[in-house]
Amino acid sequence: MKKISWTALLLIPAMLLSGCNGFWNLPSSSTTTTTTTESSGIFYVLNQTTSQLAAYYISSGALKKVSGSPYTLLATPYSIAIAPNGNFLYVGTTGGIYVYSIASSGALTIGNIGNPISSDIATAIQTTNSWMVDAYIASTGVVELNAYSVSSSDGTLEGSTSQAQTYNVTNATVEQMVISPDDDYLFVALGSGGTIAVPFTPGNNNPIGSTARKISTASSSGAALSVAVDPSERLFYIGETLANSAASSGGVRAFLYSSLNGSLTEASGSPIASGSLAPHAILPEASGSYIYVANGDGNSTAGLIKSFTITYSSSTYTIAANSTIAAGIQPMGLAEDSDSNFVLAASSGGSTSAGSPDLEAFSMSSGVLTANITSTTGTDPVGAIAIVALP
Repeated sequence: MKKISWTALLLIPAMLLSGCNGFWNLPSSSTTTTTTTESSGIFYVLNQTTSQLAAYYISSGALKKVSGSPYTLLATPYSIAIAPNGNFLYVGTTGGIYVYSIASSGALTIGNIGNPISSDIATAIQTTNSWMVDAYIASTGVVELNAYSVSSSDGTLEGSTSQAQTYNVTNATVEQMVISPDDDYLFVALGSGGTIAVPFTPGNNNPIGSTARKISTASSSGAALSVAVDPSERLFYIGETLANSAASSGGVRAFLYSSLNGSLTEASGSPIASGSLAPHAILPEASGSYIYVANGDGNSTAGLIKSFTITYSSSTYTIAANSTIAAGIQPMGLAEDSDSNFVLAASSGGSTSAGSPDLEAFSMSSGVLTANITSTTGTDPVGAIAIVALP
């Protein structure tokens, strides 16, 4: 998940996961709905500025809060992930990594007696049902990945020692990490350091490969901000600044997943302009036919979400622009709800610190988005930096 830079690490001495009623309740005018009658699964928005986690679902076109939401965190959050089985949620903060159990209602309960399960200050987290992997910059030019075996009963660590690997990458900053759906690779977008693809073998004592494949940015002045993998492992995607020289903008690069074992091959049409300078998030639709890219330039202007169509013909994959829709200021995260009715977007606000709106829910049809719900996720500025949905 993405982060916003902070000049100091701020610890918030508040009670973990206490429901903040009253002051933190959403004002009645904070949510706008259209005529949609669709419903969604449960999803969570990570608010960095207020150190909170807001939980929602959509019922017959209306946004609803999960009981106890928003939940207050002990420290400034940087990253979030949900276990594939939907039982546990992990939050990386300046005070370490916390685990929460997820009730059938979506309500959260702190685990490990309210203590962090790891002291790692994780800029990115990803999980399988048996491993939690975090990523951060250990020292200048050194990227560290740590894998922890997790308990299937409560999501806590089964041992205090991590299985770690480090990689020397010049000018690296950890921006985003994903695990491929087949659990074979970890992909980490490293800003000006490009992207690394790391072999991942869950059955090994240390599942993280000791060597990584480096994918340099398309432009020597560009930065890799986002990464995603097609649900069927046909393609993987990297969002980079300055990736599309023809349009002088950020862009999306699409690579054949199978080419990781040989000479990397880009899909026809790649790289393609993402519509703005900075593609902060990439969301492959569950069908694999479309991807959505959240773009923002970091100032006070509205961002946009651009969709792309993925086609296959005569052994060739092609990526092509589909549609564009306005979004909040500096959209940072995208998720598809478990009912596949909505694309959900969280916006941090960039230099204004107010997402305007923080949360948006878009209906989707053949890669075309329609705005349906907009909302704050607390009393702005909240700094919404990430959004995740239950599987």
